Amino acid sequence: MKLVTPCDCKKRVLSFFVFVFAVFFIAAPVFSYPVKFVDSGGKDITINKMPSRVVSLMPSVTEILFKLGAGDTVKAVTYHDTAPPDAAARKIVGGFFSPSLRAIETTKPDVIFYSRFHVKVRERFGNRRCRLINLETDSIDDSYKNILLLGRIFDREDEALKIVGEIKNELRIIAEKVAGIPESKRKRVIRLMGRDPVMTPGDDSFQPALRRAGRGIPPELGKKGNIVVITKEEWVRFNPEVIYGCGGDRETAKKFFNRPGWRDVDAVKNGRIFYFPCDLTCRVSTNTGYFVSWLASRIYTNEFSKNEDQVLQEKIFKSTRLELDFDYIKEARISYSRIHDFLNKTLIIDFKEPMSLVSTLEGERNGIRSVGNHYSPPPCWGIEHRNGLKGVRKRVYQVIDKSEESASFLFTGADMDNLAVKREKFKEMEVCALVTAGVKSNALRMSKDSGRFYEPGTINIILLPNMKLTPRAMTRAIISATEAKIVALQDLDIRSSYSPLVHQATGTGTDNIIVVRGTGVRIDNTGGHSKMGELIAKAVYRGVKEAVFKQNGLLVERNVFQRLKDRNISLFELVSLGECECSVKRSDLVAELEEILLQPRYASFVTSFFTLSDDYEAGLVDDLGSYELWCKNVAGEIAVKEIEIMLELIAFDKIPVIVRLALNSILNGVYYREN
Repeated sequence: MKLVTPCDCKKRVLSFFVFVFAVFFIAAPVFSYPVKFVDSGGKDITINKMPSRVVSLMPSVTEILFKLGAGDTVKAVTYHDTAPPDAAARKIVGGFFSPSLRAIETTKPDVIFYSRFHVKVRERFGNRRCRLINLETDSIDDSYKNILLLGRIFDREDEALKIVGEIKNELRIIAEKVAGIPESKRKRVIRLMGRDPVMTPGDDSFQPALRRAGRGIPPELGKKGNIVVITKEEWVRFNPEVIYGCGGDRETAKKFFNRPGWRDVDAVKNGRIFYFPCDLTCRVSTNTGYFVSWLASRIYTNEFSKNEDQVLQEKIFKSTRLELDFDYIKEARISYSRIHDFLNKTLIIDFKEPMSLVSTLEGERNGIRSVGNHYSPPPCWGIEHRNGLKGVRKRVYQVIDKSEESASFLFTGADMDNLAVKREKFKEMEVCALVTAGVKSNALRMSKDSGRFYEPGTINIILLPNMKLTPRAMTRAIISATEAKIVALQDLDIRSSYSPLVHQATGTGTDNIIVVRGTGVRIDNTGGHSKMGELIAKAVYRGVKEAVFKQNGLLVERNVFQRLKDRNISLFELVSLGECECSVKRSDLVAELEEILLQPRYASFVTSFFTLSDDYEAGLVDDLGSYELWCKNVAGEIAVKEIEIMLELIAFDKIPVIVRLALNSILNGVYYREN
């Protein structure tokens, strides 16, 4: 018989409590299932365990899942899913309006999130083992419900509550900021939508609710629907004071706003027309508060510029440290503050002793104790445009407690949370590049584009060497860094915002660099034939590529649909049936085109022609005979028969000739196969 000692009793008691802790705490997430709910289609649904293979056909749902931290469960999306950047790396199953049933099936999903438009998806997968969940977002309240529901389904309830709380807080701040504006001075605001005739959201759409949340006055047309026609008489009667749309709506503005009636409203006469990213204007999801803040600040720029109407105190409220262990760096951090009531973020690097540096924004500076890079969010842009760089710098320095005499900062519209920090080392020699980059709004090709307008979007680079650069070496480093930046943009095929069909970008037109002198061994050369120049170029190259992905979601390996979008080529607007006498519908032809482009063979065929097109436009290629033959063979391969006469099925007359050849050949293959 074994004796039980006091020590044994303690061990058993301890083991019991460890067991209880394991059961009630470690295993706790299991108790959140099953999750029962009724989806937007009125269907009763039970989820017994967390989904692990999700196909999201709803961009708003995709956005929520990644924000919740459940992005690893998302295996496939549509090419309309552009946010967040991580979604760009997922499998593509076609477009929102006609996703490929075959591509969805090969993904082997356990859950498909779909909308009321996806009738064929419901018919094909309705009786399968996977769950079909219809989550519509027709109002701001719907978005709250969907975020909280998805938080339950994916066991992220705390994260969901936090997201909803943040959105409501942003909307509350806007409400308080506008509260002092009399009703008689509230602005009439309309959403322009890119169609002919001119269209706008109906009264029951979520979009008028966004305008009301921004304290703008939307029209009441007595028409329901996501998109409805607005007549010239209704337009003039409403007389909008502010017009906004997304990027694709610019063409409608160009077409109509020089015509009588359409041009004779206050917004057009006063130039109060603004454009926002489509993933903000066309959905309500996790960024609703962010968009409403941006919209409201555009509507009421003058009012929001007044200090007396601010809601929050301007100060730093938190900071996160960065590890930069160079011997002359005292501390590095990203500080978060409120300026004009909006969240600003600042990279701050403090030195142990005064430093010399070269800044492309300020020139040569001496006696500098702090350098950095300040991010102003979109709601601040209109306000800061009024104040100018001098006024912005003064205000930022007051908030972060820096002096203009001893600090040198860059300024950007790229989020500081998307900062890339890259280091390169050879023996005792080392350099660190800190890079932010936004290339979606004002990228241009120097020597080709005129740069008549620009919206914030900048590549900022700070170079920190661990050795002492001479003045010659500091200025020479700017060339090494710039050349590396251009190579990164070329390898990513970043397109010019002004001429995307024919030109790659070389920068954004507002790019800046700071080169810090450093301490230690003296170096006089940072050019391409020096080791320090090589290290600078490698760090900048990697930094630019990572920062562009974090900010804009652009990868080297991005899909053909994204590459077409980068060139402002819309598949639906591309297709023309002008030469055809057939029963094929335009929408069906577009759907078949998308299906073909999901196949790697034909996607690669089209993307290879992008490179050929750039060379042709530059004059490096002059004879297209072999390419025309290649295109005809590809068309016949798709049609499964020889094609005698190639039809012209491309509607877009400005498309480069080689890109037209490639896309027209695929359309011909689809057309002849279907007929």
